Amino acid sequence: MALTKNALIRYKTIDKCLQNPYRNWSLNDLMEACSDALYEFEGRDVNVSKRTVQLDLQVMRSDKLGYNAPIEVYERKYYRYSDPNYTITDIPLTENDMNVLSETMHMLKQFQDFSLFSEFKGILNKLEDKIYTEKNHKQAIIHLDKNTDLKGLQWLDELYQAILKEVVLKVMYQSFKAQYPSEFIFHPHLLKEFNNRWFLIGRKTESDRVLTFALDRILGVDYDFQTEYIPIAFDADTYYAHTIGVTVLEQRPQQVVFKVDRQNAPYVATKPFHSSQQLEEHYPDGSILFSMQVHHNFELERLLLGFGDSLEVLKPKILRRNLKRKLNAAAGLYKI
Repeated sequence: MALTKNALIRYKTIDKCLQNPYRNWSLNDLMEACSDALYEFEGRDVNVSKRTVQLDLQVMRSDKLGYNAPIEVYERKYYRYSDPNYTITDIPLTENDMNVLSETMHMLKQFQDFSLFSEFKGILNKLEDKIYTEKNHKQAIIHLDKNTDLKGLQWLDELYQAILKEVVLKVMYQSFKAQYPSEFIFHPHLLKEFNNRWFLIGRKTESDRVLTFALDRILGVDYDFQTEYIPIAFDADTYYAHTIGVTVLEQRPQQVVFKVDRQNAPYVATKPFHSSQQLEEHYPDGSILFSMQVHHNFELERLLLGFGDSLEVLKPKILRRNLKRKLNAAAGLYKI
């Protein structure tokens, strides 16, 4: 079992390396990366030999594990994937994998009535449905809202393990506004999903300011075992208590008062924008007045604008003015 586990760690490490096009990976580089990864998982020095990595590359290239990885050598010493979008995590599950998942799912369902699992019932149903459809080759009963072209999901497990094991990262990142990517040392603390997008939350070594980075803008991730991890007392529920989305502002939350017309009011009442949302007043025409205490950020404006002419913000005035300006600009795009 230990050998199999170590081999899988090496395969995953090599896969991660070859997905990073911003670095040339020699055999020695791959040996070092595998040794570092095994040290992190085993807690002791493990020197991976050149012969071991050569055999790993051979196995990954072959059909032995179903990888058929398109690994090529360039400049006679560097390794990369000929297909930049390839990853071993995209290969289909085997029948044995499906049987193991089915047994695990059956075990988890025995605990679904316990309070610990109360918030995971929807996830368990989705997982069970996915296993059933894959195993029996039938149409899904539960249809998930997903974006198959969403970038950055390949980093999820990598970042999750780094947070779990308190490992400092070297992150290669390029925002939409930046002309070139930059690399920085990062202490990861949390993964957050919002509106079908994933974000990494943490801090840099030189500052205790909490920073947020979108996974779809991450170009490369590597471990930094030389830098000591800096933990923080981070409570996500408290940090995002007054925030819609991921943009947390230092200013105090504001009371947002808005009116929704008769056709859309039931949707807003049954699916509140925020946990602080309250129903303030019913109007004779069927519209409803709501209020909530939130930060005035980009995600709030986008959410409110999505309701178009069926929603009117009454206060604060600055939010009302911002939405009016944007709606006027939008209307100008449709002049006939």
